Amino acid sequence: MSISLYKQMMKTNMKTFLGFGIGSAIYVSLMTSLFPMLEDNIKEIDEMIAIFPDALLRALGLESMGTYGQYIAAEYYGLFYLFILGVFTVMISIHLIARLVDQGSMAYLLSTRVSRSKIVRTQILVLVSGLFMIHLLTFIAGFIAAEFVIDTDSSIAFGEFFQINFVGFLLFYAIGGYSLLISALFDDEKNAFALAGGITFIFYGIDMVGKIVPDIDWVRNLSLFSLYEPGKIASGDANLWLSSLVFLGIGIIGYTVAIFMFRKRNLPL
Repeated sequence: MSISLYKQMMKTNMKTFLGFGIGSAIYVSLMTSLFPMLEDNIKEIDEMIAIFPDALLRALGLESMGTYGQYIAAEYYGLFYLFILGVFTVMISIHLIARLVDQGSMAYLLSTRVSRSKIVRTQILVLVSGLFMIHLLTFIAGFIAAEFVIDTDSSIAFGEFFQINFVGFLLFYAIGGYSLLISALFDDEKNAFALAGGITFIFYGIDMVGKIVPDIDWVRNLSLFSLYEPGKIASGDANLWLSSLVFLGIGIIGYTVAIFMFRKRNLPL
C-alpha cells in the first residue's frame, strides 16, 4: 500500500464519503424520530399492512413493523439504503481505477515508481474506508437518535441494529469487489460504470422479481441481495454467518483478481 496515495485519494474523495455518510445518517435519524408516533398505533398499522398483497409486502420488507429494528429495516435498509449505497459503491469503484486510466492520471502514478499492485491495493483500502465511514456515521446517528426519542421499554436493540449495518457493509464490500475488478479491466470509465452498474441493477431486479412472484422465487438465489434481509435480521431469523461469509468471500476474490489482472494487462499510457 502507498501511504501518500491513500492520503491523496482520501482527501480527493472525502467530500463524497461525507456527503453520502451524513445524508444516510440524517435520514436514519429522521426516520427514528418518527417511530414513537407510529409505535402508539402499531397494532392499527400492522392491520393496515395486512391488507396489502403478500408479494408487495415481501418486496418492500413490510411484513411487520412491531419493533424498531423491523421498522427501520422497512423504512430505510430494505429499499432506499440499497439504492443509495449501490450507486456509491459502483461510482467510487470506477473512479478509483478506470477513471484514472481514462483521464491519463494512471500514467502519472506509475511514473512515480509505485507498482500496479500497490496502486490497486491502496484503492481497495480507499473504497473500504469510504464504506466503513458511511456505515459508521449511519449506525452512530441511528443509535443516538433512538436513545433520545425512544423510551426505555422499546429501546433500540443494539445487537440487531449493529448486525443490520454490519451485514450491509459486507454486502457492499462484495459489490465493490466485482465493481473494482471491472474498473481494473476497462480503459473507458463510461463502459466500466455501465457494466458494473448494470450487473448490480440486474442483481437487484432479480431479487425483487423473486419476491413479487412466489412461483419463481428460486431466481433470488442468483442475486447477492437475497442474502441481505434486514427485516429478518431484526427479528432474529436471518442466517448471518452464511450471508457474511458469502459476501466476504466474493469481495476477497474480486479484489484479489483485480490486483492480478491490473498487474498483467496492457494499459494505454
